[in-house]
Amino acid sequence: MILSKGNAQELNLPVFTQYLADNSFVVSPTFAGIGDNIKIRANGLTQWVGIKGAPDNQSIYGDARISNRTGVGASFYNDRNGNTIQTGMKFSFAHHLTLDYYSEQYLSFGISYNINNFRIDINNFTNGDDTPINNPYITDDRKSSNNNFDIGALYRNRGYFLSFNINNLLKKDIDEAIRVSEPRLLLNYQVYTGYVFNGPKKSGLEFEPSIFYQMFSSDKRSSTDVNFKVRKFNRKEDYLWAGISYRFLNDQFLKPLNIGPMVGFQKSIFYFGYAYQITTNELAAYNSGTHVVTIGLNFLQGLSGCACTQSAVHK
Repeated sequence: MILSKGNAQELNLPVFTQYLADNSFVVSPTFAGIGDNIKIRANGLTQWVGIKGAPDNQSIYGDARISNRTGVGASFYNDRNGNTIQTGMKFSFAHHLTLDYYSEQYLSFGISYNINNFRIDINNFTNGDDTPINNPYITDDRKSSNNNFDIGALYRNRGYFLSFNINNLLKKDIDEAIRVSEPRLLLNYQVYTGYVFNGPKKSGLEFEPSIFYQMFSSDKRSSTDVNFKVRKFNRKEDYLWAGISYRFLNDQFLKPLNIGPMVGFQKSIFYFGYAYQITTNELAAYNSGTHVVTIGLNFLQGLSGCACTQSAVHK
């Protein structure tokens, strides 16, 4: 099961709740450069704590505005799932347009170039009795590298946003002599939508319901996250936030894959977030859930020269 999960993740770092840590750039390159800061987010994720060889990954994301209407970003990640190891990076570019200044309608386009390195760690292979495996056909770590592209579009109208992303446009180049049964088609589609609105006047409250949908072309499997966040601002524009996320397969709405709370804060330029996901399927008896920690910095603040690069989040 873990190896199958690894194939599903290849060339696409698994999305849990990292994007909800005020970092929508995780989902789509179209968010690069939206906001008044250079934004950096570092994530550490440990899945299914208590299960040996369960997925574990680290990632760092950064994006910035480089002109009135343009943003750039980059991400780097390391992902281990059993004996499969991935390392990779993405370089992103986004351009933002104003559809209507008075009604605050904006349209953004983005593209990412992806580099992924994949290998199988044979050092942990055994004969089933903790003795090293001795097989003349297993002589290296089965390393391979692939390049790919993501493209996306983002529509915003005041606090409302809707992004559509197509990931891994190219088929994967596979050495048939080594990896015969591995899927070539890694194409997947993502839709992320939500609305940011203020609470009662002078309350300092801000609410953000959102939905994240993902579908893989290879086997048509799909899942949906239903999320809700609340922010509480003070006079210095620092804030505390809390939320909850509910993930399910789209043919099993009442049988969630994961459900869990999220909390965090921003103090001056420093950001912190923590998310916990409870596993609700058969694996629940063997693990204590999934933990995601996010640490971030928002620095070099500068007012945007164009409304199309201003964030919907009250900052």
